[in-house]
Amino acid sequence: MEKEKSTSGFSIMSIKISGIPLPIYLAFTAVTAVSIAMKWLPSGMIGALLVMMIFGGLFNIIGNNLPIVKTFLGGGAIVCIFASAALVYTGLIPENVVENVDQFMNKTGFLNFYIAALITGSILGMDRSLLLKAAVRFLPVALCAMTVAILSVGAVGALVGYGFVDAVMYVAIPMMGGGMGAGVVPLSGMYAEALHTDSAAIISRMIPASTLGNVMAIVGAGLLAKLGDVKPGLTGNGRLMRNHNSEMNEKKNSSVSLEELGIGLITAMFFFLLGVIINKFVPAVHSYAWMIILVAVSKACGFIPVKFEDSARQWSQFVMKNWTSALLVGIGISMIDLGAVAKAVSPMYLLLVFVVVGSVSVGAAVGGYLVGFYPVESAITAGLCTTNMGGTGDIAVLSAARRMELLPFAQIATRICGALILIVASLLTQILF
Repeated sequence: MEKEKSTSGFSIMSIKISGIPLPIYLAFTAVTAVSIAMKWLPSGMIGALLVMMIFGGLFNIIGNNLPIVKTFLGGGAIVCIFASAALVYTGLIPENVVENVDQFMNKTGFLNFYIAALITGSILGMDRSLLLKAAVRFLPVALCAMTVAILSVGAVGALVGYGFVDAVMYVAIPMMGGGMGAGVVPLSGMYAEALHTDSAAIISRMIPASTLGNVMAIVGAGLLAKLGDVKPGLTGNGRLMRNHNSEMNEKKNSSVSLEELGIGLITAMFFFLLGVIINKFVPAVHSYAWMIILVAVSKACGFIPVKFEDSARQWSQFVMKNWTSALLVGIGISMIDLGAVAKAVSPMYLLLVFVVVGSVSVGAAVGGYLVGFYPVESAITAGLCTTNMGGTGDIAVLSAARRMELLPFAQIATRICGALILIVASLLTQILF
């Protein structure tokens, strides 16, 4: 919430949401809500983005001012996601709006648009020496943490009567597969083929694990951020590596021109295009992963002019500032099924999901510290971001932790580790089934 000091004292007009005075913002919200109820909301991009931005700003302010939520649960990020999901679950947001938002988020590609901007700007804005040092250490830490989590949940599953194999194959693996489209769907096909059964029955067992893992990862991110506030020595406040003073090569006082924002936009979209093209030839590796590799190699080799690097960074900051809350509302409306989450809730199931999330976080924190990372940042990226629902989960987790600049590392954990989990799963189906 933004407030301005006035010589005449406090005024309700001094309270601002997204830079808009509160009374005007509430008027915008009321008109939007009436339009939704009367089915007057425009279809396509305008209607979807308006709903996402209006409710995103409102829910973000609410979450950032709720005492327990803002301190321990991730503040505005978690309210944006779950308040919007609750509106869908209760029917207050009608199906036509849900379909429009889902179309805009996924088929129109707003999610890809957002992630492309943040990946390109974050990597090109990094210090080059940091990028080289961190990249070779990050993947081993994430893979070791995931191995610890898989073995831990298998052991706990055996102890509580759920079963070692079921705990590993139906809880841990779906949580770490990289989301729904990249993880749960292909995994269900693998399992169905190995077991000679219908994939629909398999996927129904996997979705709750993926969804609950995403929820716990978001909550865990908020708790880790609070831990960093209480124990400052454990966190770099968005910097991954210890003893490295210039993780982000930002020019604090540089002005932003409209031309630079355009350059940054084109640069981000072009790198995303390159990732998609290479994915056509090597489909086993996600296009996001190829994009990360291309941007990182270009940065490490000095191929990108400084002006383009700075423009990409400025564009990513613009996108993050204006559309993060909107995107989180889009995730809640189109991708979180509270009904499925509620059906999966049982003490044993929650325990198994908690074991995966907890052990992967601890493993990543310890492993990260040993290779020179801050434990909090390592636990968030190499830990929690391996158990959430793909790119949307990465954004939700990092938003809850207030560390969006770590998105490139989060995407490495999600995409590259997720692809490796699919390979491991294909081998385990031959051994365990």
